[in-house]
Amino acid sequence: MEDSAVKTRWYDNIWAALIFFTRLPFWRIHQPPQTSYKAVVEYWPLTGWLTGGAMAATLYFGSMVLPHAVAVIAAIAVRLLITGALHEDALADFMDGFGGGGNRDRILAIMKDSHIGTYGVLGLIIYMLLLGTALYSMPVTVAALTILAADPFSKMVTSQLVNMLPYARREEDAKNKTVYRKPSLAAGLSLTVQGLLPMALMIWLTGTPWYLFIAIPPLVMYFLYLLMLRKIQGYTGDCCGAVCLLVELAVYLVTCTQQLM
Repeated sequence: MEDSAVKTRWYDNIWAALIFFTRLPFWRIHQPPQTSYKAVVEYWPLTGWLTGGAMAATLYFGSMVLPHAVAVIAAIAVRLLITGALHEDALADFMDGFGGGGNRDRILAIMKDSHIGTYGVLGLIIYMLLLGTALYSMPVTVAALTILAADPFSKMVTSQLVNMLPYARREEDAKNKTVYRKPSLAAGLSLTVQGLLPMALMIWLTGTPWYLFIAIPPLVMYFLYLLMLRKIQGYTGDCCGAVCLLVELAVYLVTCTQQLM
């Protein structure tokens, strides 16, 4: 199985990532082989160029005709529509599992349950309030540039979990019936370029200290990694989605804090 995954074509893997991480009908144009879905994490930041670009454009151009607060909400809504709230659903499951679970099996069972609990609801409310407030507190141009950078960067940082932890379930028990393969050295370099290019552009245009983004968001990922290592000794798709959103939120909080200084 692994050999067949290695032989998948790079453009099939990109197409699989676009199908997997968005709800746009890319599957109508081309249907990649099933093995390509094992490599979707290797192009996860690239899908962030699409979702981040749509969100940033909605905020920037929407603010020209709408009140700033309405443009922020519209931008968030656009990304939710494009992704089908994939990562937000993961965050709710993550909060329910780690908030209400006890042992490893209990946490994994709660995360797999499709029903949302108190921790999940509260987690989503707090996340959305922080996200909307952070974007609203920034000048429109800075907020749009930060969105363009934060989306791919957070996906690049979160993708490291696949190398750092084993999958916590058996493959047949996975929600999407797919376990991501560990990125090769070449794939890791590609991930780095996908995630850092937009971030470098944002830092250059806004003048925000680069070391804050190199330090704080990865630290968020690392502490969540330690939590997963201790509690479930691995990762799940829900863990990846939740960590991605929380790392991205850290980028927004760093940027809006710098704007106030």
